[in-house]
Amino acid sequence: MFAAATKSFVKQVGDGGRLVPVPSLSEADKYQPLSLVVKKKRCFLFPRYKFTSTPFTLKDILLGDREISAGISSYQLLNYEDESDVSLYGRRGNHIVNDVGINVTGSDSIAVKASFGVVTKHEVEVSTLLKEITTRKINFDHSLIRQSRSSRKAILCVVMESIRTTRQCSLSVHAGIRGEAMRFHFMDEQNPKGRDKAIVFPAHTTIAFSVFELFIYLDGAFDLCVTSVSKGGFEREETATFALLYRLRNLLFERNRRVMDAISRSQLYLDDLFSDYYDKPLSMSDISLKEGTHIRVNLLNHNIPKGPCILCGMGNFKRETVYGCFQCSVDGQKYVRLHAVPCFDIWHKRMK
Repeated sequence: MFAAATKSFVKQVGDGGRLVPVPSLSEADKYQPLSLVVKKKRCFLFPRYKFTSTPFTLKDILLGDREISAGISSYQLLNYEDESDVSLYGRRGNHIVNDVGINVTGSDSIAVKASFGVVTKHEVEVSTLLKEITTRKINFDHSLIRQSRSSRKAILCVVMESIRTTRQCSLSVHAGIRGEAMRFHFMDEQNPKGRDKAIVFPAHTTIAFSVFELFIYLDGAFDLCVTSVSKGGFEREETATFALLYRLRNLLFERNRRVMDAISRSQLYLDDLFSDYYDKPLSMSDISLKEGTHIRVNLLNHNIPKGPCILCGMGNFKRETVYGCFQCSVDGQKYVRLHAVPCFDIWHKRMK
């Protein structure tokens, strides 16, 4: 009966699907802000998840003894009174009958009355909590962490807000026959015992809550999944390996892009040099033919092997040559390798 009333409350209040009804009156005190619950999918036939309470809070699974400083704010939400008819032939009616154990002989409907009065909302200061958890780590030796980690279906969640009653509340159920002009035709003479049920529960009872899922990394760091897009769980070894390979692939792509850009720039520079060389008259550019200039030599004749040209062979494309100049020196080397045309003349033109 309590579960049926909390489900009806959540359905009417809404909150975009974030609110979860408390399933049992005996566990209502375990759904307080910063408490931990386990979220599990029932099976592939049921899309909804099942939330199971735990006796632990977020602080219990963290390393260190420091308390969590995030505050909890509260305010009045609404005044809730509800009366509704439920058909015995529906799923909700069957659930109430099984839960309450009411006598439904000769009845086709159940009247449910829930009087919660003024309810209050208590929620964690999310921004403060997010700042604090950046320096905290998960204790993997905690029993709840070990058990949740071994199950791929279990997701640890933190209760971020709870909705509570402020006074003593009552729930009542009555079985009867649905009438046309009024809700029920009560058959007092033939009404067997057990047709009415009522329960009273104390003030400050939690009737609904909402959670943020936890995503826990291999190094103990964790994130609060503050949106429905992000999903909680445990980082797996294969997930971490895939993420590392993905980052390495991106780094390789970036490196190759930079190399190609550098090659492109060097090629443009050489093209400018060569075009500047070829665009000028021979008398102005062929310095090696002038009197007193440096002389082209075949380095093989001096037992010097073929190697990259100092002007156009220093990039990834190793343009090699057997020619050079003994009158020039670079980095302590008593000669430089230069293609006969046009690198020899371009080099000496720049040196001049």
